[in-house]
Amino acid sequence: MSLDHRLARVVKRHAELGAQMASEGRKEAQEIARLSREYAELSPTVERILALQRARQELGDLAQLVKEAGADAEMRSMAEEEFRTLKQRIPILEQEVQLALLPKDEADERNAILEVRAGTGGEEAALFAAELFRMYTRYAEGHGWRVDVLGISDSGLGGYREASMEVSGRGVFARLKYESGVHRVQRVPATETSGRIHTSAATVAVLPEAEEVDVHIDDKDLRIDVFRSSGPGGQSVNTTDSAVRITHLPTGLVVQQQDEKSQHKNKAKALKVLRARLYEQERNRRDAERAASRKNQVGSGDRSERIRTYNFPQGRVTDHRINLTLYKIDKVMSGEALDEIIDALAADDQATRLAEAE
Repeated sequence: MSLDHRLARVVKRHAELGAQMASEGRKEAQEIARLSREYAELSPTVERILALQRARQELGDLAQLVKEAGADAEMRSMAEEEFRTLKQRIPILEQEVQLALLPKDEADERNAILEVRAGTGGEEAALFAAELFRMYTRYAEGHGWRVDVLGISDSGLGGYREASMEVSGRGVFARLKYESGVHRVQRVPATETSGRIHTSAATVAVLPEAEEVDVHIDDKDLRIDVFRSSGPGGQSVNTTDSAVRITHLPTGLVVQQQDEKSQHKNKAKALKVLRARLYEQERNRRDAERAASRKNQVGSGDRSERIRTYNFPQGRVTDHRINLTLYKIDKVMSGEALDEIIDALAADDQATRLAEAE
């Protein structure tokens, strides 16, 4: 199907939706909401298409004007200048339209659950995991997103064995999804007396938050265990059995929450995380079926893939998926420069999908 034919179909569909919404026939609230949502999603794309069509029409008019200007040198010069400027702009408009036509990730506008776990490297890995967790917290707050800590299991020496947060706001998952994978750190640990550089790692997982309508969980598929919360070294945090461990029997997924003093709140948090993990499993299964040939997908969420190295002695951060290196590790770790990496990853992802769509 040619690009022009696809554009005509989108504009036609947008007009049909507008007519259906304006009709006086009685409609269910759900149907009205569905029409409104689709109309709103198509509107920015249609605006770009119409801008492109106007530019093409104007280009044709200017070409005709150049021909008809005849001996009027001043008018011909002005028309030629406008023609050249518009001709340079049209490829940009065409690319904007093509980007707008790319299939949207249905999860992009969702909130996200971000989990960080210490990997190889012992206490140094736990310290790095805690630094990554703080980096994402600052990054989220810098974007005006809300951060709710779901749970932290600390190592007792300032590090995190694992930690998770819920990040809420507009377009959260669209930005954070590129962070899933293995993050490697190279530096001299504070406990190292010989000054040798060590390599440690932490794993980041970013899951789109799922609603109950997205994932149905049967109570019979759950085993729920309650126990007393414990802190570093195993000491009791409180004297009631408020901690909750939920096992999803069909998949074997296990989620544990103990940060809240209320068993009910811990259970609610655990179910939220479980729902997100089940939703992500289903997304991964569908993605694998649709794009089995695309093994190097940016933002694939492969948690075994080493995606980034933080080299503190050299002050650099390297993202291995796009071979991007920034010599501003302090600004990255503060969350301030993280957008530079994410912007580059998003641009690379768009370029790859545009090439596949041709």
